[in-house]
Amino acid sequence: MKKIIVAIDGFSSCGKSTIARQLAAYASYRYIDTGAMYRAVGLYAIRHNLTSDNDIIAALPDIHIDFAPQTNGTQHTLLNGEDVETQIRTLDAGNRASQVSQIREVRQFLVEQQQAMGKDKGIVMDGRDIGTVVFPQAGLKLFLTASPQVRAQRRYKELQDKNPDTHIDYNEVLRDVNERDYRDSHRTESPLRQADDAVVVDNSYMTREQQFELICKIFNERVSQS
Repeated sequence: MKKIIVAIDGFSSCGKSTIARQLAAYASYRYIDTGAMYRAVGLYAIRHNLTSDNDIIAALPDIHIDFAPQTNGTQHTLLNGEDVETQIRTLDAGNRASQVSQIREVRQFLVEQQQAMGKDKGIVMDGRDIGTVVFPQAGLKLFLTASPQVRAQRRYKELQDKNPDTHIDYNEVLRDVNERDYRDSHRTESPLRQADDAVVVDNSYMTREQQFELICKIFNERVSQS
């Protein structure tokens, strides 16, 4: 069966990574978490106290990002050989990722890596600009969305599960979701937007099982047409 590139875009906390991993496993494709790549750059900036765009740009040659498959079928993000999967999933790393992603040189640096990963197709990649910038020729483009309140609740639960000993404020999470939506949609470089030929999936009131079933159906139809 012919392999295609699947580009999944959408707002934060829409479950893009979850459905991308599920679809990749279903199709025996490689999954690429581009959000983790930006989070890794953001974490590097935090650790090295890089506050200006120029400092971050100058540091790019020293930033090496890769993914390590896990025995349970997931993958962990490596930053210069260190497993930073837990560290990049914090609110601070997420906010810093949203900020560094507005820097043109950072996006160019990571987009080149992402495009190289997809040269042989057979990948599922999720992010903010996959179907519009990274792979505008993708065989299937999906755009995931949900209400800010639903996404904040999902993010709140995720943070609680990963940080059981830390107090998490829902209102702070909701504010963070809205702020990231605004930054991602209004940045100058590759803003978040729905590709004209993307299939929109609003999963506000879908279970993961319902969403998976729907997207597998869409994927199978698209592959059969290729």
